[in-house]
Amino acid sequence: MFSLSTMQPRQILTQVLNFALILSTAFMLWKGLSVATDSPSPIVVVLSGSMEPAFQRGDILLLWNRGLETKIGEVVVYNVKGKDIPIVHRVVRRFGGGNTPVKLLTKGDNNLADDTELYARGQSYLDRPQDVIGSVVGYIPFVGYVTILLSEHPWLKTVMLGLMGVMVVIQRE
Repeated sequence: MFSLSTMQPRQILTQVLNFALILSTAFMLWKGLSVATDSPSPIVVVLSGSMEPAFQRGDILLLWNRGLETKIGEVVVYNVKGKDIPIVHRVVRRFGGGNTPVKLLTKGDNNLADDTELYARGQSYLDRPQDVIGSVVGYIPFVGYVTILLSEHPWLKTVMLGLMGVMVVIQRE
């Protein structure tokens, strides 16, 4: 039977370093995507049904924020001042452009009204450069349900991280 005490200190250190390498690689890939897409969050998960039928809950969206020319009908992801959860909705009205900053009004495809109620107090439109994280350029259906499960059940996140750590430590090369 395998036990941690039978491993040499060098083997334990190798496994811990392998685990650290995996985490740092994931972090570097995320930061690289952020730089390439010019978005602080280049990949987001749809958390609600407000964009059905275009996007379902659990879909992963790929964002692009290079080039600020946003058109009516384009799906954008934005943050509301004072809230941490990004919102995925379609642009229904556009103001400005040229020398004036672009202002956007958005609405979920499955919602009856526009998003003015979701915006920060006193805000009646989105400022494209400040509020928008990126425009949706692609999606992967339902893969994001893992993220939703982990956020809705925090104990599951602890179990999953623990299992990953144990697997890395007990794995023999």
